[in-house]
Amino acid sequence: MSGVVDLGAVKAAQEARAKAEQARAEAARQGGGGAVSPASLVIDVDEAHFEGEVLQRSAEVPVVIDFWAEWCQPCKQLSPILERLAVEYNGRFVLAKIDVDANQMLMQQFGIQGIPAVFAVVAGQALPLFQGAAPEPQIRQTLDQLVQVAEQRFGLTGLTVDPDAEAPAEQSAPAEPAGPYDALLEAAVAALDNGDLGGAVQAYKNVLAQDPGNPEAKLGLAQAELLQRVQGVDPQEVREKAARNPGDAAAQIAAADMDLVGGHVEDAFGRLVDTVARTAGDDREGIRLRLLELFDVVGAEDPRVAAARRALARALF
Repeated sequence: MSGVVDLGAVKAAQEARAKAEQARAEAARQGGGGAVSPASLVIDVDEAHFEGEVLQRSAEVPVVIDFWAEWCQPCKQLSPILERLAVEYNGRFVLAKIDVDANQMLMQQFGIQGIPAVFAVVAGQALPLFQGAAPEPQIRQTLDQLVQVAEQRFGLTGLTVDPDAEAPAEQSAPAEPAGPYDALLEAAVAALDNGDLGGAVQAYKNVLAQDPGNPEAKLGLAQAELLQRVQGVDPQEVREKAARNPGDAAAQIAAADMDLVGGHVEDAFGRLVDTVARTAGDDREGIRLRLLELFDVVGAEDPRVAAARRALARALF
């Protein structure tokens, strides 16, 4: 919670209190005293709605931001803890989940180098909380500090939660017709959720056998195979071996996998591009192919992929 004292500026505190009082008064005027449902304490936020859902809301309640991505394994450990604690803390903070793959601008604005990364916004001011899949006791301690600062310096006592209230209804989009491979893709996702990586890999391969260009299956297969490769691997041992053997193609490939799973996308790409420049023959080709697989994991539209493709071309030619 370094830098928390900076949030105690008198002017910012007065403005925050005023905005909070206005918000509570407006909610009370409309009826229900501003009570929200437990489901409203965890929200998905994108760039288009960031100002309203995070900045404006932070004048009434601390907003904790969980930066995550579908391919990030540590995110899958951390996010459920944060979601559970958001409900347990009963309105003392709101959890905003931001998918970094779909919201690159927000990721850059917060200066995020790796995920999971957790920030808070209080009265419009952002502060970093922690990075990585922190243990729950540490998370609780950090959240307790955040809540205390918000209450003492800004008078933000949080939201009133009504267990019987219903979450705001979302406008449903017209149902899309089922695709020919939807059942197979759903089976793959279910296998991933159950930790059956082998089953997920096979399900995605079944789709690609019939439709080699299916983008969802290509992405899913790349992600499942990555998770399968790092399952049960000791990250420290892998990285130490790579550090001792900079020209060892297999060691660098294994370390790049660990980098990517840990959210260090640019480190993973840079490691393999550098190794391409140091190797030749089959080793170089193996590294090139693994790098292309990691591009599929992140997604072709990601600017980091485009930059790494250019770097790879320079290293090869």
